[in-house]
Amino acid sequence: MNDNTTTTPTGTTHPAEPPTEPPTEPDATSRTGPDAKPLTGPVPGRASGSPAAGRRALLLAAGSAAATALLATACTTPATRTTAARPTPSPTPVPTRSRRATAAAPTCVLAVTAGAGPYYLDLDLVRSDITQGREGAPLRLDLTVVRATDNCRPVPDARVELWHADADGQYSTGTDTFLRGTQITDPTGHCVFHTIVPGWYAGLAPHIHVKIRPTPHTETTSQFFFPEDHLTSIYTRHPYARRTPPAHPNTRDPRYHKAATTMTLPLTPHPTGYHTTYTIGIT
Repeated sequence: MNDNTTTTPTGTTHPAEPPTEPPTEPDATSRTGPDAKPLTGPVPGRASGSPAAGRRALLLAAGSAAATALLATACTTPATRTTAARPTPSPTPVPTRSRRATAAAPTCVLAVTAGAGPYYLDLDLVRSDITQGREGAPLRLDLTVVRATDNCRPVPDARVELWHADADGQYSTGTDTFLRGTQITDPTGHCVFHTIVPGWYAGLAPHIHVKIRPTPHTETTSQFFFPEDHLTSIYTRHPYARRTPPAHPNTRDPRYHKAATTMTLPLTPHPTGYHTTYTIGIT
């Protein structure tokens, strides 16, 4: 290969640039201009073996060696393409369901306790239908008794007593026993009463008293209330319409404001009256 050419790493050949040497005073070999003529003879006053000539020969040899090394590198080393490293995406975590998240949430609330009132009678009237001939909007009440403090565990063999006023706001007294009765819960804590929607009296929200005895020595006493929109509709009919009903049967009673969120029965109308299902929690 000619020493006057050089090869780039991509294989393209270009004329080699003359080696650079330190600046010297102009002499006959570097004259330029229109009158310059190439000199083929020896330079006057400078011997061929002088230090300047030796330095020039050394620089030329070094330039040729560098070009040769560059050419050898280009011919033997394959060109490589460097690409930026791409980060490896992290695996998407798969959500897991904890044992707490899959556990069934309790479906009961603790009953708000209330006094038994002046009309409670400790009678042993075990019966499901407690109407005893009293007129009013029929109501079927399905109750389930559970331990609210024990993950809503059903309470079997509990005695559940109900008593309430009739359509005229009157309680049974003396030898009368209407709208009173007791049921024993089955193994699932369930029992059923057939009664009527009670009337109003004494400025109190219409209510049903309930007393639960899970054992002979423990008891919980509370009251059930009714949605006011149902009451205002029911009270326009016989036999309730024999009296002038209050415009707002519930809101005038502070006991209702205390316990309404927990103790209001969800009424469902049906062709023969109303039905409600309620789970009552005790300690």
